Amino acid sequence: MGRRAVEHDCAIRDVLGRVSDAWSVLIITELGRGPNRFNALRRVVDGISQRMLTVTLRNLERDGIVSRKVLDLSPPQVEYALTTRGCSLIGALTHLTQWSEQNQKDIRSDRATYDEKHKLDSSSE
Repeated sequence: MGRRAVEHDCAIRDVLGRVSDAWSVLIITELGRGPNRFNALRRVVDGISQRMLTVTLRNLERDGIVSRKVLDLSPPQVEYALTTRGCSLIGALTHLTQWSEQNQKDIRSDRATYDEKHKLDSSSE
């Protein structure tokens, strides 16, 4: 494999590894609706733990996808928003989300068919 192919592959893994995990997609999608506070994000991102939300937000902030702003309230609160870079992801994620919603039922059906077929295959070995 040539040097260019290796560089390309590494860039894809590096960037997509960050923005394609399930929590990041859900957080970016939610912030695409507008800025949000930490606890509000935790309520709307179903199933995420406080620790995972913290880690994911830090990673997205580190990559310049999310900004963090401390609000001058008592007690202080933090608001998260998409940066310009983060906003540029919304179109791609919208297509991915729509595709997922349109295909989820058939994918689940195909998985069940596959699992049933392979369960029978493995029992005959």
